[in-house]
Amino acid sequence: MPTVNDLLNLPDDLPLPVDDGACDHLTGMRIPSIALPATDGTSVDLSVLRGRNVVFAYPRTGQPGVPPLIANWNEVPGARGCTPQSCGYRDLSAEFSAVGCGIFGLSTQTTEYQREMVARLALPFPVLSDAKLELVHALSLPTFQAAGAVLMKRMAWVIEDGRIVKVWYPVFPPDENAAQVLGWLTAHYDRA
Repeated sequence: MPTVNDLLNLPDDLPLPVDDGACDHLTGMRIPSIALPATDGTSVDLSVLRGRNVVFAYPRTGQPGVPPLIANWNEVPGARGCTPQSCGYRDLSAEFSAVGCGIFGLSTQTTEYQREMVARLALPFPVLSDAKLELVHALSLPTFQAAGAVLMKRMAWVIEDGRIVKVWYPVFPPDENAAQVLGWLTAHYDRA
């Protein structure tokens, strides 16, 4: 049985997040020009990227041996599963590349915090930090608070030439999100 600190496995009894309509406005939106720091040392402005890219946003990743942000983390609908979601994109990164799609993770955690997770999980794509909540506010992204921290609710988008063309929200279960997005991409686009 997975414990709260077992970051790779999801408990069977996680509460289902509900679609509260908080992402209904995103499909068709242009991404605003905001440079976000990335774990690879660059700054990424999603609005100027050409082609297709997927951005998966998550509340926050945990660290092995470190207690969760709040004691009842597993009871917050949609909160648990950031590591399995990230690993899903890692494991399918070659398939995303084969359909001409880049990958970016996104959270409100600092780049320094995110770098530990990227190294530990050997993620082959950058994770972007919106610690200043610039993108959150510009796109009116859904958030929640835990222990005084503002965290994004879990979602994913496909962006094409700076415009959001598809949104997944709420994302559940998180460990299947990458396969769902890849399935949609392969059904809607020819191989690159």
